Amino acid sequence: MKVCIYGAGAIGGWLGHRLAQAGCSVSVVARGATLAAVQQQGLRLTQDGQTRSQSVRCSDDPSELGLQDLVVLAVKAPSLPEVARHIAPLIGPDTVVLTAMNGVPWWFLQGFGGALAGRSLASIDPDGALAQAIDTRRIVGGVVHASCSLDEPGLVRHHFGNKLIVGEPSGAPTPRVRELAAWLTKAGFDAPVSEQIQKDIWFKLWGNMTINPISALTGATTDLILGDPLVLGFISSVMLEAKEIGARLGLVIEQQPEDRHAVTRKLGAFKTSMLQDVQAGKAVELDALVTAVKELGQLTEVPTPFTDALLGLARLHARVRGLY
Repeated sequence: MKVCIYGAGAIGGWLGHRLAQAGCSVSVVARGATLAAVQQQGLRLTQDGQTRSQSVRCSDDPSELGLQDLVVLAVKAPSLPEVARHIAPLIGPDTVVLTAMNGVPWWFLQGFGGALAGRSLASIDPDGALAQAIDTRRIVGGVVHASCSLDEPGLVRHHFGNKLIVGEPSGAPTPRVRELAAWLTKAGFDAPVSEQIQKDIWFKLWGNMTINPISALTGATTDLILGDPLVLGFISSVMLEAKEIGARLGLVIEQQPEDRHAVTRKLGAFKTSMLQDVQAGKAVELDALVTAVKELGQLTEVPTPFTDALLGLARLHARVRGLY
């Protein structure tokens, strides 16, 4: 299988390395220091105390890589407009595009959503460029449950977690999604096929739509955030708004915020991806994590005062630093 990883950051590098190890013909779209590192040293992965390298093709020009069977989008949401402008040379008649990203994707209401089915989300794809560049019929949704970081360009460190949930936007158990899950399983991932990938996306979002921006605002690790009772109460209020939005979309979450807090506490003290982006001077993906929730609240007629407050503060913080 010919696989192109679009975005060789922590998650993209991890996926690309493992798929190459499993026998896929892997190529990577990357720029700058990452491009140079992967061209010279391959995709490197440190896991279980060992560092291994996989040789892959790498270019900053997708037209040099040719048509693919699978394109994995593993970029941060602010990079999606650039993807829309350059992805066409990778896509053939049967190419599958797997989104392995945080937050609400632009295709979230395609094939799903009841009265809202088919609606586009202005917060994610304001000019429709993504929908135009990537036909929804090519999309398979992915939800990553793993923690990885970059030690340096092209060198990924895997910390914990090994799950990559995949699913069609329609929920259908198609041959292509089953084949994709089989390849991921061969690569060593725990890769279940979801009957409703939007629910898996929403459940992951329910946990990180608050911790991420609050960590970016405060510079605090997760243990400190959860250890402040006033901040914890605010987080719970935001989560209850998102829970009600999900319920109106048919994405019912049985847990209470306290249940999710208990899970996060078990992970110990760590820096969220958004805090790492702020410290590195990179654009933050607020729209996919928070603005989209506000928009879905408007569409489902759920008031979101706590979400609005979080978005306003995090957005202002990022704008002052030129990161939004």
